[in-house]
Amino acid sequence: MSNDVINFQEKRKQSIEKKRRTFERVMFENFLGCYSVIDNNGSIYSIDIIDISETGLLFQVPWNENNDKKFEKGKDLTLRLYFTKESYLPAFVNVKYGTEFVDDRGNSFMRYGCEFDSENQTFEALEAFINFIYKFAEHSSVDKGDNRVYFL
Repeated sequence: MSNDVINFQEKRKQSIEKKRRTFERVMFENFLGCYSVIDNNGSIYSIDIIDISETGLLFQVPWNENNDKKFEKGKDLTLRLYFTKESYLPAFVNVKYGTEFVDDRGNSFMRYGCEFDSENQTFEALEAFINFIYKFAEHSSVDKGDNRVYFL
């Protein structure tokens, strides 16, 4: 007989984390992904958010080693997180690291890990959004098509 004990709290925590990351992917790829940009000294370019937490985020940009410049560690950036075509929430971040990433199709990206400036007044709204993502992952259910919903 095995002496292994299953830690249900740890399993639940892992399940919630997996759901959170899946939900983030859907949010960022289908809703926010194409609307997130860096505002860097008047130049605006699109980014893909990979992960977000209470303290920071990970984003990527297409990367060509011969043409593109890296953001240095310690660089302050302003990100625009668009929720409509015309309105966005500015997020002020500090670059903590950058690393090159090649996806399964051979496309090169630079991924940057950044820390939020939590002292900025817009962080309150951003924090509420991040908390929503965490709560959604914790309390949401997966529709497996086993129930029917009728609209009258």
